[in-house]
Amino acid sequence: MKKYLSIILLSTVINCTFAQTEKIANKSVAEAFEKNYNTENYDAIFSSFATVMQNALPHDKTIELLTGLKSQAGKITKREFVKYEQSYASYKTNFERALFTLNISVDNDSKINGLFIKPFVESNLPKITRNKTKLILPFKDEWTVVWGGDTKELNYHVESVAQKNAFDIVIKNDKGISFKTDGKLNEDYYAFGKDLMAPCDGEVVLVVDGVKDNQPGTLNPVYVPGNTVIIKTQNNEYLFFAHFKQHSIVVKQGQLVKQGQLLGLCGNSGNSSEPHLHFHIQNVEDMNVATGVKCYFDKIQVNGQTKTDYSPIQKEKIKQ
Repeated sequence: MKKYLSIILLSTVINCTFAQTEKIANKSVAEAFEKNYNTENYDAIFSSFATVMQNALPHDKTIELLTGLKSQAGKITKREFVKYEQSYASYKTNFERALFTLNISVDNDSKINGLFIKPFVESNLPKITRNKTKLILPFKDEWTVVWGGDTKELNYHVESVAQKNAFDIVIKNDKGISFKTDGKLNEDYYAFGKDLMAPCDGEVVLVVDGVKDNQPGTLNPVYVPGNTVIIKTQNNEYLFFAHFKQHSIVVKQGQLVKQGQLLGLCGNSGNSSEPHLHFHIQNVEDMNVATGVKCYFDKIQVNGQTKTDYSPIQKEKIKQ
């Protein structure tokens, strides 16, 4: 699954303050930023940058960044001052399709000299480092991990807080290709339409269906996960499945499922360039505030060898 928009813009910070009451200068600058962002007056935002910020993020890059944010997250609908993080005024910021922390630093001339946007995480959310529930693989036959592991080289998901331990998995033939014929149709891909199953007993807490499958090579950034199922385990782990085939999901929200039970079929919906399974575990249901949990499968075959309590990595061929 293509990564969610995450923006980190850092510059030299001049002022340091630890007060927890929003200062007038920060309040004024943040209000102007919100107004100009919502009205797509990006030139005004660039003009509000200090010189050091303009040098770090030239005009064309500023427009590109803000346009991308607006496309994925929508307008700002609510913004609440939370605290200061060194020189940054930190705001819990609701967008139409996301919840972010918006951090803005200003210099002595009330110019923005630091901007930091990241997914908002509640400090009281449960902390889980790995799954306790024993899991089987959610598919039959042998699949190949195309993204998986703990480094950026192995897994681009590591840059996303919620998806940092995610897997993208496909089916490849003996030549290492994921499709037959010319790969122009979803039906050309070996993974398309394959059964996806519950890795353990649990409760279905979210179902999203009805999102059309993309043509291979075309992305849908409006709803990134596409057709989705989330299962809550008895240990309060949330198993997240993305990109199901349209109208193939056979479970309902609130339904209790058993290990191995059919959930739906592998598809190519959402921000997906080819049919594949995106699977990860998170600590809460809401992916906008969740933290990823490292996933271990109980007993699987990895490149033909049995592995116990194992977390696969990129290029490994895995089967139950």
